[in-house]
Amino acid sequence: MKFGIFDYIDRRDEPLAKTFDDRLTLLKSAEEVGFHGYHLTEHHVTPLSSTPSPTVFLAAAARETIRIRLGALLFLLPLYNPIRLAEELSMLDNLCHGRLDVGVGRGIAPPEFAALGIDFEQSEEMFAEAFQIVHKAFTQDRVDHHGKHFQFEDVPVVMRPMQQPFPPYWYGLRGDHGPIFAASHGMNGVTLGPTERVAGILGRFREAWEKHAEQRRQFGTPVEQPLAGVMRAMYVAENDADAERTARPAYAQWYDSLDWLWRLRSQKIPISISPSYDDARAAGTLVVGGPDTVRRELIDQERTAGFNYLVLQLAFGSLTHEQEQRSLGLFGAEVMPALAELNSRN
Repeated sequence: MKFGIFDYIDRRDEPLAKTFDDRLTLLKSAEEVGFHGYHLTEHHVTPLSSTPSPTVFLAAAARETIRIRLGALLFLLPLYNPIRLAEELSMLDNLCHGRLDVGVGRGIAPPEFAALGIDFEQSEEMFAEAFQIVHKAFTQDRVDHHGKHFQFEDVPVVMRPMQQPFPPYWYGLRGDHGPIFAASHGMNGVTLGPTERVAGILGRFREAWEKHAEQRRQFGTPVEQPLAGVMRAMYVAENDADAERTARPAYAQWYDSLDWLWRLRSQKIPISISPSYDDARAAGTLVVGGPDTVRRELIDQERTAGFNYLVLQLAFGSLTHEQEQRSLGLFGAEVMPALAELNSRN
């Protein structure tokens, strides 16, 4: 089992500079504990995220860390000029000395697209084209592309990622399409939602990985054994009562930020995470308690779902930096060693 961080950097009632500084400190602590990767989200015009430009924050993280891998889940490709994004990602991979993971996706939030003047109805086609172009810019000396949404003619590639043939790609394992797309392109994958649902999605991902070996070979992926991950919000305290006392209001504040833009636009948020603290706990999407409780719940989830990568949301809502650091320390000392021995399945 490997461990990662999934991070929104949702807004807090404090100076933004302090939030950034504290998060970089938490990231360095996670690296010291032995975390494998850090995955930043991309969201726009919402208090859910303070990093609408993930590459900016990741560039800072690249110079503050040494070993932990860095990336986004996900870069929303329809919102970029794909040539410029490929250039920025090549810069970033060199800044972090070959530690970049490139998560790619279409996005699920029409209100965010509307705020940036992009037609969400065209986003699936735009994603497909943009991904082709980014990949060409990673692997070819010239980029030519003549599509519906992007046109490029004989664009020279003068900068390459440090990782060759290209940095590992990541994809969100949603619905029926996600596991197949990720497997056929040799991508690592992460999903979320209730544990039973996660088990089905990861099972389909493993089946697709076996089925699409030839497509992966032709694509040239550097990923031989994929990380099949699940995202969980987590808070650990000395005992269950203290943990719940702190996590319950923190979760409510985080969910309010998650739903804020959707409520503003009178739309329903399309994700399988409950606004109810108790329902989230029952579904397994939120893990809270003392070390014994958290260890037991995560081991039970792994036995059901079979993930080999646990991606934790360590910072959310009204949690203070000190509480996040304490939670990470307890997890590293009293939970992580038992989990690390689990699951070599792919």
